[in-house]
Amino acid sequence: MVSNYAAKPINELFSLSASTQTVDTNGQVQLKALYASGTAAAVHWTLTRGENDGAIGQGTIDARGVYTPPASLTRDGIDVEIQAQLRSDPTKTATEVIHVNPGFLQPLTPENSALPPGGSLPVSAQLAEVGGGDLDWRLSTAASGGRRLDASFGSFSQESCQHSAQNYTVCSAIYTAPPSLPAGKEVYVVATVHNTDGTAGSRQSVHVLLSNSGISSSPLTNQSAQTSLVQLGSSGGNNNDADASQDRSGGSFINDCCGGTLGALVRDQTGSQYILSNNHVLAESDQANQGDSIVQPGLIDANCDQNAGRPVASLRYVVPLASSQTNVDAALAEVNAGSVDPGGAILQFGTPGKGTNNSIDAAPPAGGAGEAITPALLDPGSAPLRVAKSGRTTGLTCSTIEAVNLSLEVDYYKDCAETQPYYRKTFVHQIGIGGNGFSDSGDSGALVVDAGNAEPLGLYFAGGTDDHGGGFSVVNPIQDVLSELGAHADRQFSIVGGAEHPISCLNYDGHPVEEQPVPELSQKKAQFAARKNASTLVNPATGILDLASGASADSPGSAALIVYVDKAREGVQVPAVLNGFRTVVVPADPASVADGTAPKIPSLSPGIQLSAAALQEASTVQQAYAKHLMVDPAIFGVGVTQSRDNPAEAALLVLVDISRTPRAMPAIIGGLRTRYVFLHRFHVTRSKYAGAPHLSSCSLKSSSSKTVEFRPEQLPALDLH
Repeated sequence: MVSNYAAKPINELFSLSASTQTVDTNGQVQLKALYASGTAAAVHWTLTRGENDGAIGQGTIDARGVYTPPASLTRDGIDVEIQAQLRSDPTKTATEVIHVNPGFLQPLTPENSALPPGGSLPVSAQLAEVGGGDLDWRLSTAASGGRRLDASFGSFSQESCQHSAQNYTVCSAIYTAPPSLPAGKEVYVVATVHNTDGTAGSRQSVHVLLSNSGISSSPLTNQSAQTSLVQLGSSGGNNNDADASQDRSGGSFINDCCGGTLGALVRDQTGSQYILSNNHVLAESDQANQGDSIVQPGLIDANCDQNAGRPVASLRYVVPLASSQTNVDAALAEVNAGSVDPGGAILQFGTPGKGTNNSIDAAPPAGGAGEAITPALLDPGSAPLRVAKSGRTTGLTCSTIEAVNLSLEVDYYKDCAETQPYYRKTFVHQIGIGGNGFSDSGDSGALVVDAGNAEPLGLYFAGGTDDHGGGFSVVNPIQDVLSELGAHADRQFSIVGGAEHPISCLNYDGHPVEEQPVPELSQKKAQFAARKNASTLVNPATGILDLASGASADSPGSAALIVYVDKAREGVQVPAVLNGFRTVVVPADPASVADGTAPKIPSLSPGIQLSAAALQEASTVQQAYAKHLMVDPAIFGVGVTQSRDNPAEAALLVLVDISRTPRAMPAIIGGLRTRYVFLHRFHVTRSKYAGAPHLSSCSLKSSSSKTVEFRPEQLPALDLH
């Protein structure tokens, strides 16, 4: 594409630079104004013109020079001109031209699935473009594109895009698995926006597990409207959970809407039944009213049409969020007669092959008060505890417990678009689940169970991700959920269910998290430290075989000293820090160390496997230091986990805001190793649907274009029952 705009010649005083000249609608561009000497120039930023429809706008630029593109485009690509005006001399200006390509409005639908040989999966994508746009479909070994796979891994059919002057472009295709499965048992269906300017387009993917056992599973089951008795684990929410605006004629239209998961069925001592989900799903984060209609599917899966969903319950009891006296995100909606399966069946909790099209049928969880996370469940002598959930967005998924006794902050908003901050709430004694594939926006409210026996463990309510394939999900313990709801309603609640039974486990986290590079200078210092300490520490008689330089898994991007210990000996003592470097303890045999074939990282099992004594000691440290650590604005969570540098030891898990730098990152706190995980700050995980823009209306703003700041002041508790 030939640009209609061009940057003006550099003036004699200052010039502009941009972090990138091309961006999609999901990205941002940092612009800087620099004097010839290289020092920063103080300027006033403005958007002077652009090629997008004026009703949608050209995006925004803030006082820091951060340009955020418009939420959608009205052509395949647009140029936007940005001007900087020197504050000390307004007659001096410079401009920069940024090219914007369309991105995706949402992840692909579905985000993940399991297919048997020959099984088919419809996949759809919504582009941030009105009236145009196209996609390229391919099969790959990785979500980011990876190695292209040939037809032996499956094929595409019915590829098409629907264009409209009044709606976002929707593209779709059908992926069909091969009749006999290849050696690789998973593929990624990758959709790439076809950019007309020749640059690489934005990508989204679907993770597909290919199953010789015949398992067929898709979140489309959870998102669909149900015509008979509603089964849980399905899409649902408050029928008022939408944001409205007015067009130029004064008419009202919905900008966007939200939805979550109808998690489980609960009964009280009188036999009355209720749908259990999160406060932020059923009660719009304290903004709803008692009696509000709860619909299936949620607005997110009904094109934001408030007349499309089926009323299945009425909001009844809500544990308020804006209170320091509450510790769960939970609410109950009283079931409408004849609307919900009275047995409490949850989608895909049943037997493979018994459902429609050979899918997994629905089944209830184990009924009663649920199961507590006890040290016995996390003991090294037992199999790793696997957990499962069935939610609106990612369907049936499994993972492992990554943290216990977790304190963390979660941000809540008044509106669906997350532009109006409501409350930053601190939770304690929460459960953390690892894996980027376990959950996503829209799974909020899903019941999390022990995959071995279907015993309820907790209620999923929030999550966060990093930029390298990692993810983290947070769960309210089920005993706390039932107890606080009971205290608020003056009733006794229990989960409606049946006998214990195993859950089919589908784990979409098969690939390791991307390793962070270690600065070269740090590596050289670690190499020197390894040589220096080897002469005094290496002693086969004490079980220490050798030292080498490496990288820490507890502190990504940090150099470390690898300490090889004799795997035939137990209880070899290794300090957590040597000469200022973390130690990575790797059991090995003398022969592999001698010939250089010993691994550089310890063998890691998923989840936590620690003794009761180790967990208790670590919990004591967590309780002593969590509040102090979370005073740092960069730290929003502290819990107990297992060290990745030495899996024989517990570690203090410290969750760090990926956009901030902590004041300090000590390797040891209270005698305990520390493990740092950098994530985007947690927010509640409703899924948001953006309605098509009204081109005749006032400009619509992207929810990401407005900077908001949370202030953790106490707000009055709400009583909605």
